[in-house]
Formats: sequence, structure tokens, C-alpha cells
Amino acid sequence: MIRNLRRTMRRAYRRTVDLSHPARSPLGSSVVNCVIYEDGERQSGDCPADEALRRVRAADSGFVWIGLHEPSQEEFAGVAELFALHRLAVEDAVTAHQRPKAELYDGTLFAVFKTVSYVEHTELTATSEVVDTGELMVFTGRDFVITVRHGSHGSLGPLRETLEADPESLAKGPAAVLHAIADRMVDDYLGVTDALQDDMDAVETAVFSERPGRAEAGRIYQLKRELLELKRAVSPLDRPLRKLAAEPSRLLGPEIQKYFRDVTDHLARVTEQIAGFDNLLDSILQAHLAQVTVAQNEDMRKITAWAAVIAVPTMVCGVYGMNFEHMPELRWTYGYPFVLSVIAVACFGIHRVFRRNGWL
Repeated sequence: MIRNLRRTMRRAYRRTVDLSHPARSPLGSSVVNCVIYEDGERQSGDCPADEALRRVRAADSGFVWIGLHEPSQEEFAGVAELFALHRLAVEDAVTAHQRPKAELYDGTLFAVFKTVSYVEHTELTATSEVVDTGELMVFTGRDFVITVRHGSHGSLGPLRETLEADPESLAKGPAAVLHAIADRMVDDYLGVTDALQDDMDAVETAVFSERPGRAEAGRIYQLKRELLELKRAVSPLDRPLRKLAAEPSRLLGPEIQKYFRDVTDHLARVTEQIAGFDNLLDSILQAHLAQVTVAQNEDMRKITAWAAVIAVPTMVCGVYGMNFEHMPELRWTYGYPFVLSVIAVACFGIHRVFRRNGWL
């Protein structure tokens, strides 16, 4: 009863707020959306960030979620001042190219995630792009969540819709949004590793086929390079997630931290998959190089064998080409066909020996 009364009073307060002349948003054109959530429900009506924050803090309930995409220094300066964000975190959010991390600045939790997507391709080549990465920064406070996205993928629109369909989870506040983002990032990693499995199988099949191509080394190296990019996005996230799951925090709370431990377990699975892929690619590359070495040895044996066969007529013809007067069978009527027969029999015998030994 008391909860319903408080909710009625807050709604009455919002009806008294004049939004006909809202203040200008400090976010500029980089803003994707600015939404107020109360009791897990999205509040209708759009308003600038400063007005949204004022409404939330005046009602002492709910939180505001602001999404931005690649804001400039000037565009982000306004929101940084409005939410009292730390200068170091603001600099990281604008410049991007940061390692995954989680830092606490003056009561605001700043987290960096690497967004990852699988680049579809019909055939893996030595220049194929397999993994595309971006960045997502999340500022989490007592009554606000600010997400800053860099890159063409990693949109949080579907995640926002999923959370709005579950008001009970969203009612837990900004910490629930942070967990949902972390969980979505790790799920994306799992999706990329599953897609990479098909490329791994294709390369492995090509290398161990009856006639492997000489260009397989380039494909293996390219896949290994793309796997390294994925590893750089995933591996550094382990420590920040463990920090969020274990260290006491006023922003998260024990209940939310339990969910972060589950995300950490999923991340460990991704890390193990990447390590397994890396080791498998090393083995495939070594096997391919061994195949190339064996093929080169076979070619050299064939060349050597044919050179030995050709050496017989070369030697005989060289001897008889010296034009001495007293040479055997020089004036014999059947000397020429006899010498040709000797050459043919010798060459045939050498060829049979090499074929029996597997050189030809």
C-alpha cells in the first residue's frame, strides 16, 4: 500500500514538470537515446539529459540511461560535467583504444568492454577479415548509466528491449544494466568462437586433403592473426569481471555480484576455446610445413632419379663423341644399333630400380 502511494506521488510530480521548453541537451548529435526508468518500467516522453537527471533525483527514484555513439570531446564535455565524471575516465571514453577494465572513480564505476563481431565470408583467404572489434564504455552511478560505443557494431538496442521486457530485473537499477551488458558481450564472444570453428574445420580439412594447396600457409596465418585480435579483446576482461564479482561495492551489491560470477565462468569457457584454437592452428601450421618439406623432398628425389637415367646416354655419347680412331666397334656394321641398345637397356634398368624404391 505504501509503495503504491509513493508511486502515485512520483507520477503526480512528473505531471507537474513543464517539458514544453526543455533545456538544450549537452550531448549534441552523438546521443542515441536518453530514457528514464522507474520501478523497472520505461517512462514515456523524451527529454534532454539534464532534465532527465533532474527528474530522477527530484523523485529520488529510478535512473536515467543515456546512450552515445562516438562522441567528440566537445560533445562529451557537457555530459561529463553534468554527471561529474572523472577526467581520466572521460579521456578514455572519448579517445577509445582501451584495454578491458573496471575502475571506480569518485563513486562512479567505469567499465570498458571490447565489442566483437564475426565477419561473414564465403571463403577464407590470406586477406579475409574474420573478426571485427569495437569498444563499449559504461559509466555506472547510483542513478544513471551512460554507455559510449565506438565502432559500427555492438548496438545495445536489442539489449535494451530485452531488459524492458523484464521489469523485475531492470528494477534492480544501474547495476542490473551493467551486468546485462557484460553478459551480452560475453555471449557475443561465444557466438564468434562458434563461428570460428567452421573456419578452423575448413582449414584443417584443406591441409589434410590428398592434394593440399601451397597457399594454405597464408590462410592459416590470417586465421591465426584474426584469432589473436579476438584474444586481445577477451583475455584482459577476466580480471575486471572477477573484480566486479568479488570486491565489495555500493553500486553493485551481493545479489548482482552473484550474476557477475556466472558471467566470469562463461568468459573462462571462451578463453579456453581461444587457447584451444590457437594450439590447434599451431599444429595445423606445423603439419602443413611438414607436408611442404615432404613434397619438396619427393620432387628432389624425382629430379635426382631422372638425372641419373639421363646420365647414362650422356656418358656413352660423350665417349663416342671424342673422335678417336681406335675406338671399340667404331667400324663395325652393327656398332651403332648395339650402342643404342646398351643405352636403352641401361636406362630401363635404372628406371626400374628407382621405381621399385619409390623415387619415381
